[in-house]
Amino acid sequence: MRAFLAIALSDAAIAALSRLQAGLPLGRPVAPENLHLTLAFLGDQPEEALEALHEELERLAVKPFTLHFTGLGRFGAAKPRLIFADVAPDPALLKLREDILRALRRAGLSAPKERFHPHVTLARLGGNAGSGREAEVLQGFFERFGDTLLPEVPVTCFGLYRSVLHPKGARYDRLADYGAAAI
Repeated sequence: MRAFLAIALSDAAIAALSRLQAGLPLGRPVAPENLHLTLAFLGDQPEEALEALHEELERLAVKPFTLHFTGLGRFGAAKPRLIFADVAPDPALLKLREDILRALRRAGLSAPKERFHPHVTLARLGGNAGSGREAEVLQGFFERFGDTLLPEVPVTCFGLYRSVLHPKGARYDRLADYGAAAI
């Protein structure tokens, strides 16, 4: 099963991010119901591995904290591949991420190797976004919306999600919640 761990966003944050997406001149926007902050992408995992991880994650406590958006960004300088809402690397968020990585190792799973850059993906871009007219249009979007104030997101828990790929995009199903206010 293709899985990941993430923080769900508040309705207010989803509404504000959706309004930003409406101003995107290009790219494939992430469906509003799929907006989230990924803590760890797990890839394809057997159910037994996810059950072991579930047991480890149930032991984690989440000290409530708040996500603060700090602006917009893009990954891929010369050839941007996605647009995101940047999230401040709050110490409590970074501790949660480290606790999750330890839980992954205890469950016998590999921890993600990439550097953690907290963000919420807004859209995926095609291969031409870094050149010519598309680059100008993208730059105009950042100039117009880059300083948009976005609502804070209170965090009391995180979830385990399944990702089901479809031709029109992925569908995410929340399988479990963990932390102080797990549902």
